[in-house]
Amino acid sequence: MFTKDTYPASLKIDYPKKLDRVTTFFRLIMAIPIFVILSALSGEGVIEFNAEQSSGIASSGGGIVGGLFLATLLMILFRQKYPKWWFNFNLELNRFSLRVMAYILLLTDRYPSTDEQQDVHLDIKYPNVEKDLNSLAPLIKWFLAIPHYIVLGFLGVAVLFVTVIAWFAILLTGTYPKSLFDFVVGVVRWGWRVTAYAVLLTTDKYPPFSLE
Repeated sequence: MFTKDTYPASLKIDYPKKLDRVTTFFRLIMAIPIFVILSALSGEGVIEFNAEQSSGIASSGGGIVGGLFLATLLMILFRQKYPKWWFNFNLELNRFSLRVMAYILLLTDRYPSTDEQQDVHLDIKYPNVEKDLNSLAPLIKWFLAIPHYIVLGFLGVAVLFVTVIAWFAILLTGTYPKSLFDFVVGVVRWGWRVTAYAVLLTTDKYPPFSLE
């Protein structure tokens, strides 16, 4: 799936031809149960939309997400290993999180599954730590990613406004305007690449400043 010319973290969301007006109108209410499940699974008391990373998981008190980040950093730094089961858990948790986000952002009508990919296709390349990763890089990646956080912060605000516009458009026409859909997916994709680089620590390849 990944080539030398592609970034080792990808996201594609299928464009829906038609969306349900009723479930769109009540979307925030309908998302509450799955939101609670995601909150419990990630080890946080509250789940918030993280505009900077567009990952759907905000870590205010550490929790499982913060613990895995620290454990992964230490393993790469001192043992040059990235345990496969940690990688798989991180990937599946982010897949679930992105399905919930896509549902809340009106990108899909399908209620988020806890295990099936559905319309959200999220992937990441498992790293060969000794070959692909610099063991000292995790110490500075958070700093190197700051320009991305700043840009994504502004883009995250734009996504909120676009989602409101799309909400009205869906209620009136039953469709999500394709240009707006592509913009929101692009921002989320950008955020996912930054997450892979600075949070999941699966690649040393610097994320591009791009929605593509």
